[in-house]
Amino acid sequence: MATVDPDLPIRQAAIERARQLAQAYDDLVPVEILRQGFVFHEQHVSFGSFQKGIHRARVQRGAAALTLMTSLRDPYADAYGDAGFAYAYRAGPIDQADNRALRAAYELQTPLVYFRGIGPGQYLVVAPMFVTADDPATRTVRLEPGLPVQDMQPGGLVSPPEIRAYATREARYRLHQQRFKLDVMRAYRHRCAICALRERALVQAAHIVPDADPAGVAAVVNGLALCAIHHLAFDRNLLGIDPGGVVHIANRLLHEIDGPMLKAGLQGFHGEQIAVPRSPGDRPDPMRLEQRFEIFRRAAA
Repeated sequence: MATVDPDLPIRQAAIERARQLAQAYDDLVPVEILRQGFVFHEQHVSFGSFQKGIHRARVQRGAAALTLMTSLRDPYADAYGDAGFAYAYRAGPIDQADNRALRAAYELQTPLVYFRGIGPGQYLVVAPMFVTADDPATRTVRLEPGLPVQDMQPGGLVSPPEIRAYATREARYRLHQQRFKLDVMRAYRHRCAICALRERALVQAAHIVPDADPAGVAAVVNGLALCAIHHLAFDRNLLGIDPGGVVHIANRLLHEIDGPMLKAGLQGFHGEQIAVPRSPGDRPDPMRLEQRFEIFRRAAA
């Protein structure tokens, strides 16, 4: 087995393109975009078919996989911890081509792109990702994120364990937040709970209690679908929602004159009831609303 991956330049190009797409699509990349692949030295390179998890591109000279994919329905989809993400061999003989490509990535400690299904046809990108442990007995490997610059050089994974642990926690946080976003948007049918705007590019998932608070869980009961202006007003405590779901606008804005946006977009919703999800289990938690509304009251006093 070679000590330096001959496909490292392809990997660097794949990782750069995957990260560009993650940024362009706010961390949830549509599968139809990923299926377009990327261009390397005037050659088209595939990110994979997204029908199977382990992918080695035709243009590669080496044996190691280029990308890994975990589908939305994969039984290992929630198998992760501080030590990284669990990833299973492909079913069948242990020495089949896909499993050899997965294990070669471990032996070379070479960077890959990892696509994790979050919603139907939507993938979270983690890149670079490394195979840091191989357990043939359980037919699983361990995946850990690396640093985009430092760990994409010849020699493979060089980040110390504490940096990899931090990168893993960050990847887990992104995973939770994107699931939260999709779950909230589904529960509210992609409409702002205050104004009913349904332009998906302008409706966002807002936390009732912020992440940093112990009660700030990434769950639908701690979320609201809000349009961009109402989300910002909520975050800045210019708009509050009481435990009964009634909208309150800060006093200093109620009597201000500043054009039709202020009047129709904020003042006009003072005293209105928010729309809530059909399922009782998805509706905002009154205790969290009360906790957040108290912050609004203090700020608006």
